[in-house]
Amino acid sequence: MKKKQNVKNASLQRCDWLNLENPEYVKYHDKEWGVPIHNDRKLFEMLILEGAQAGLSWSTVLKKRENYRKAFDNFDYEKIATYKAKKVSELLKNDGIIRNKLKIEATIRNAEAFIKIRQEFKTFDKYLWNFVKNQPIKNKVKTMKDLPNRTEISDAISKDLKKRGMNFVGSTIIYAFMQACGMVNDHKMTCFRYQEIK
Repeated sequence: MKKKQNVKNASLQRCDWLNLENPEYVKYHDKEWGVPIHNDRKLFEMLILEGAQAGLSWSTVLKKRENYRKAFDNFDYEKIATYKAKKVSELLKNDGIIRNKLKIEATIRNAEAFIKIRQEFKTFDKYLWNFVKNQPIKNKVKTMKDLPNRTEISDAISKDLKKRGMNFVGSTIIYAFMQACGMVNDHKMTCFRYQEIK
């Protein structure tokens, strides 16, 4: 028998990939996923979390998001860029985050590159959204088969970020980042969020 919470969740049409048994994931889908983000710190947070997800499930990262915020100074890229070996060692002992040395070190390098991009473009938001001409791409997803895992735009962003010194920003990671940050609306057309965001 399903829990009352899940029966309530099932009353709305949502994207097929969503696990209705996970209330935190449902909340993320219903309130955050696909909503355009223009705040630089939030964009940095999502960029780092999407990179942290590599090889794992998003639900795993979502469970650890609050721990990440505490461990990484609420994603203050200015502070993160100053992290040294001692801080990396400390983070590797923190079981509230994904203890992967490469990902932790990449977070520091990405913060440094993020700051340089902001210096060049005034904001990371301005740099990023220029790739989609400052307008979210409205896809018409009917089935899961319609969902790409990368596009020419994610390829271009990935290539440019790598050139600027970032890691864990492959095209598949960047496309997931674009979906999360509302650069693309990939909610299924029958999902109640598709029209709300549109």
